[in-house]
Amino acid sequence: MAPPPPVSLPVLLLWFFCSGEGASDTDLRFCGTWRHGSDPLTLRVSVAPGCSGVSVSANRSLMSIEGRVTARCRRSEVLTLDGGPRQETPFCLHWEPLLDQLTLQIRGGVRTLCWPSSLQGSCCTHLSHGPNAPQGPHGISNATVHDDIITHKTLTAYMFNGSYIDCKALCDQQVQSSAPHHRLQDALGGQWAEPVVQHPCAQSSGVEMKEDFQGYNVTSSVSEGVSAESRVTIQIPPALKRAAKKANTVVCTFFTNNSLFQEGLHQARVLDHVVGISVENEVITHLPEPIRIGFHHDVIPEPLTRRCVSWDTRTDPLKVTWVSDGCDTRQGGPGFTECLCNHLTYFSILVQLEPRPVCHLVALTSITSLGCALSTISCLGLVVFLCKKSRRSKEQSIPIHLGLAVSFVLLNGLFFFTGVLANVGGAGVCVWVAAVLHYTLLSALTWMGIEVFHTFWLVYMVFSPAPRPHLWNVLGFILPAGPVIVLVAVGDIYGLREVLPCEDVSSPYLMCWMKDTSRAWLAHYLTNMTLLFILVASGAVMLFLVHREIRTRDEWRQNRVAFLSIWGLSCLFGTTWGLTFLDFGPLSKFVLFFSCILNSFQGFFMMLRFYILDWMRRRAGGVASSGSSTGSARQHMLQEKS
Repeated sequence: MAPPPPVSLPVLLLWFFCSGEGASDTDLRFCGTWRHGSDPLTLRVSVAPGCSGVSVSANRSLMSIEGRVTARCRRSEVLTLDGGPRQETPFCLHWEPLLDQLTLQIRGGVRTLCWPSSLQGSCCTHLSHGPNAPQGPHGISNATVHDDIITHKTLTAYMFNGSYIDCKALCDQQVQSSAPHHRLQDALGGQWAEPVVQHPCAQSSGVEMKEDFQGYNVTSSVSEGVSAESRVTIQIPPALKRAAKKANTVVCTFFTNNSLFQEGLHQARVLDHVVGISVENEVITHLPEPIRIGFHHDVIPEPLTRRCVSWDTRTDPLKVTWVSDGCDTRQGGPGFTECLCNHLTYFSILVQLEPRPVCHLVALTSITSLGCALSTISCLGLVVFLCKKSRRSKEQSIPIHLGLAVSFVLLNGLFFFTGVLANVGGAGVCVWVAAVLHYTLLSALTWMGIEVFHTFWLVYMVFSPAPRPHLWNVLGFILPAGPVIVLVAVGDIYGLREVLPCEDVSSPYLMCWMKDTSRAWLAHYLTNMTLLFILVASGAVMLFLVHREIRTRDEWRQNRVAFLSIWGLSCLFGTTWGLTFLDFGPLSKFVLFFSCILNSFQGFFMMLRFYILDWMRRRAGGVASSGSSTGSARQHMLQEKS
């Protein structure tokens, strides 16, 4: 995952709109470095409608943004910022008058101090730098306005004075002076390369909900340069009138400059339009009849999926957080998506880039659950069988088979319950469940590797004594705990993981596993994929060598014995896991299902193999003591290792 850029996407694109040839600085982009102490940091925000200006001040532990500069926004609160050993914090304050939006980029994130709104009659713009405040040991240094240096000194405060201007005239001027740029879809892989001009101003439509209110339908108007098919339709239900108790007017605002809402999205993108629906000074939730929002958009390529999302302000009202709670997604073809939402806020379509959703997830989950349950029961039976057999036989391979069976009991049993534990226990429990699940996976892969090594020893080290059984237990059960302990100590590796289904991306499957972060993916490749590659490669080589050793034997001429030998060794050596590397191309769905069946039922196949071989040996009269440790390994390979 790529790290976030040093300057946010909204800042760059809004600067692009306002810095065209012949355009003046109608917005404000004030940046600097806050020199503070090592104490906890606080942000105080106090803004209100007006145009007297805005001031930015800072001291040892407090940054304050105060003034009258907005058209509708009114905010007054004190927030705690993440502290740390650093005594310098870069920041950027951006004021966009056309959208009445005030944002602060600080501490690696963008905080929205004033949400974007529809075009107003008058805007406070052309903010000019006022008189400097005194210098001090703490404050703001290296201050710039639109990348132009003001001073490198450390000042305690900066003041900017504004003046009113007609918003509509300013908006038309911006449209004429801004150069065309590619739509957001072009950035998603070159699927849409049509250059268009996005209108930098929001369009708004309101209606008064009278006593006889029967609902309200509204369609966004088409801006210059935007396809006529790219529009949004909204159906307001009569239930909103009953839910709104203090106000009678509902306002629908259409934003076409969606870059304003992209903060915090690393593997997804908001497409085309964003719609804001509000009733003044009221929070509307849990409507009995949903609001229907129809998004007509460009065709979304098949590998990508979409879902309806809304802007959630419950966790942090100053950050853009897109969630699918309260919205149902209905796809009406590749170019149309309808959202049914039971609350009021900002709405849009979120296209998931990575991780790719899983098609037929319900079927795959059912197969996996059945396979894991059957494998757990089968391996429990195999453990009992091998324990009884170890009392009357001195086979060198029994402790190894027993260790593999125990590891499969732990792996399949825990994986069977991971979905339940994720839904019941939540993120806190998932950290430890995922760590234990990772340990059982590494243990099972290690035991399969031990099977490969032990077979190599029997084939090519006939006259050398095999390592003692306790060494296998150290390698198979203790060694895999090392990487897991290290990853737990590193942190932010294990936790709750969402698996998105193609059919309904708004209802993800929850499980406890490694998180979807760059650090977790690196750990996945360094541990799981590396070990799996070594296992599959060595298992395939050993499978070929064993086949070459036993193909001339009389038993090999019996087809069922030959099949059972190769199939059984494939299960022991983990070569079926090699299908994981073939999940691409036109056969990806077949490979996915085939791999799911083989690996989920691997414990059952192992149990079946051992029982059938034992039945064949007893039927043959126990020839050569079923592979005693003192006999020739080549002579007894079929009995002992096939």
